[in-house]
Amino acid sequence: MGGLQGYRWGPAGASMAVKSLESLRQSLARADALLPLVLVGVVSGAFCGLVIIAFRLLAESSPLTFGTRASVEDFEALAWPWRIGLPLIGGLGIGIVMTQISATTREVGVVHVMQGLAYNAARLPWRNAVLQFAGATAAIVTGHSVGREGPAIHVGAATASVLGQWLHLPNDSVRILVACGTAAAIAASLDTPIAGVVFAMEVVMMEYSLVGFTPVILAAVCATSMTHLVFGSTPFVEAPAMQMTSLLELPCMLLVGVVLGTLASLFIASVRRLFAWARAHPLWLRTTAAGLVTGLCALAAPQIMGVGYDTVELTLVGGLGLSALVMIVSLKLVATTACIGLGIPGGLIGPTVLMGALGGAAHASAALTVEHGQGCVSIPTGATLREALDAMDRAEVDVAVITGPSIRDANTIKGVLRRAEIEAAVRYHG
Repeated sequence: MGGLQGYRWGPAGASMAVKSLESLRQSLARADALLPLVLVGVVSGAFCGLVIIAFRLLAESSPLTFGTRASVEDFEALAWPWRIGLPLIGGLGIGIVMTQISATTREVGVVHVMQGLAYNAARLPWRNAVLQFAGATAAIVTGHSVGREGPAIHVGAATASVLGQWLHLPNDSVRILVACGTAAAIAASLDTPIAGVVFAMEVVMMEYSLVGFTPVILAAVCATSMTHLVFGSTPFVEAPAMQMTSLLELPCMLLVGVVLGTLASLFIASVRRLFAWARAHPLWLRTTAAGLVTGLCALAAPQIMGVGYDTVELTLVGGLGLSALVMIVSLKLVATTACIGLGIPGGLIGPTVLMGALGGAAHASAALTVEHGQGCVSIPTGATLREALDAMDRAEVDVAVITGPSIRDANTIKGVLRRAEIEAAVRYHG
């Protein structure tokens, strides 16, 4: 209230503003304050939507590539000196800047948000959010193996928290606003308002109530609508139509869950051990080492750089073979462990989505190879029937795996084709 009392609007205007704000605070302090919370939740969703839009525009901005590639995610186009040099320079720069900042301000990410909820009455400092915004942008643009969703959650939650603090709202109301900011950030970043609401209610609110649920879902919808106006309604990963062809696929899916769960356990354990070991070393040295590890991995597989949703999309249409899938997943695991464990201010959702998607695709490709005995080859997207035969000749196999709309002149959606079938189609199509 003191912030508004300092303005000189004239006695009548100042008195009216103070009384209106005080009335809002008293309304929000009641247990049944649904309508005021809905209004404040929508406002917080709009603010968070604007911030996440700015974050995405900056992180996906082509000018920040400085002419090294056509777009931010086009790391495959980088020459080998840039593949190793870009994350190395980025890691050094991030480390130098963060070293000049106090240790409390360097606390970023979803963990920082949860600590603020548990120990600081959901009152998140704005300085940490600014560092998260700038640090995550620099990390993504310079090719570090991190995601944008974790930073978006922090920035969105902090934006809503700062709004609640500026209005001097009660602690319970600020907590609901943090949930609104969290849901809005996930919805605006992934175009998934329902997922944002579920995460906010389960993790932030830790309860379902009408008073908490209504403003959270409206904030998520508001932020999603704003991002649709800027980025359109196209999903960030477009998947072809798929369907299960046999119940015999269920055991394979169960095995995929076991394998990926084991991989996730390995990833978590590796990050924890690396983080504990690295704490004794200077921050700038740790972030530089993370950039070096990322660069070395990128020499063999540039797909591990950045968020990697373009690689997920390519995998969904059958554009990667078994050996490439295994190599990318393995190197992505190493690079992401290094980035997160050594202190790069980025998120985990993007890298884990890539590792899960490519790990599942590798399992499917390996299962098909075992099933057909003689081996098989994945047909790249857009190949012709003649190109498919040439690929089978080079691989010396008699089976082609079609996992997406890959063969232009056969209208094939998915499945397994033998050499005789493709040769017959070649004769039919001339």
